[in-house]
Amino acid sequence: MKNRLKVYRAMHDLTQEELATKLEVTRATINAIEKGRYDPSLKLAFKIARFFGVAIEDVFIYDETEEPPR
Repeated sequence: MKNRLKVYRAMHDLTQEELATKLEVTRATINAIEKGRYDPSLKLAFKIARFFGVAIEDVFIYDETEEPPR
């Protein structure tokens, strides 16, 4: 799934580590989400959207034709 997490993180002047701490996940999780190697759980996706004060669709772009990561 494509996402704009890196854009929102940069807009708030946060490092991956800082965002990870605020969301209670690892920096590796943030990195993997940003690179599209990992799709977050629905719970984490909502937590990210709420953190930035935006709709989940503003951060995550669902594409039905996209194959899931292996």
